[in-house]
Amino acid sequence: MGVWPIWRRDFIRFYRQPNRVGGALGAPLLLWLFIGAGFGDAFSPPADIEMGYLEYFFPGFIALVVLFTSIFSAMSIIEDRREGFLQSVLAAPVSRAAIVTGKALSASSQALAQSLIALIPAFFFLDDFSAAKAGYILAALAALSFGLSAFGLAMAWRMDSTQAYHSVMNLILMPMWLLSGAMFPLTTAPEWMSWLMRFNPLFYAVAALRSSFYGVEEAEALTGVSTVWAAGVAIAFGLVGFAAAVWAAQRPEA
Repeated sequence: MGVWPIWRRDFIRFYRQPNRVGGALGAPLLLWLFIGAGFGDAFSPPADIEMGYLEYFFPGFIALVVLFTSIFSAMSIIEDRREGFLQSVLAAPVSRAAIVTGKALSASSQALAQSLIALIPAFFFLDDFSAAKAGYILAALAALSFGLSAFGLAMAWRMDSTQAYHSVMNLILMPMWLLSGAMFPLTTAPEWMSWLMRFNPLFYAVAALRSSFYGVEEAEALTGVSTVWAAGVAIAFGLVGFAAAVWAAQRPEA
């Protein structure tokens, strides 16, 4: 009870703001094109893998689309509090867990929809785009979207300033994305950086997404981790983020 109306309201509200849609999709697209073209000649994939940098960087570009959309969507909780909508919802006979579930599902749905639009360039370099591969990609994107949305919601619930939220999320999520294997493989990173990447949950989410694009063997050669382990960590990241968001919502207000 209460999950569906919250999900529907936020989802419609997002797509009635085309500037947010364009910004969440346009900025990662430009980064993919410019960084991919600029670093293309310097990229050397592991042996026995023939892949250009634009192709390698594509899962990282999709992850960045999800990250941007999730951050902006979770920030709506701050706007709802400022406009008085959140207080009205909290006064209704609806549990806070249901409110968090509705907000998390709405944010992850928006991120998933944006990422599916961003998948259009994949048809130009994925030769064997089958129904099974589409299902794997959709599952990986759903796990990534829910994890980032729940994490963003956990951070935003206790904040009352969008400026502070942006600062904190840029300080946390952008380094997480840079160390996720989106721009360079774990196998070519310095040793100290490779250890940071191994403790980064977003690294495993991107690794699971990469395996859904290129296959298990090729993805494991690029990431250096098991696909099953990467998928498990990605799912655990979403569950922990959701639990943190519920905990933040149920804490008494100061």
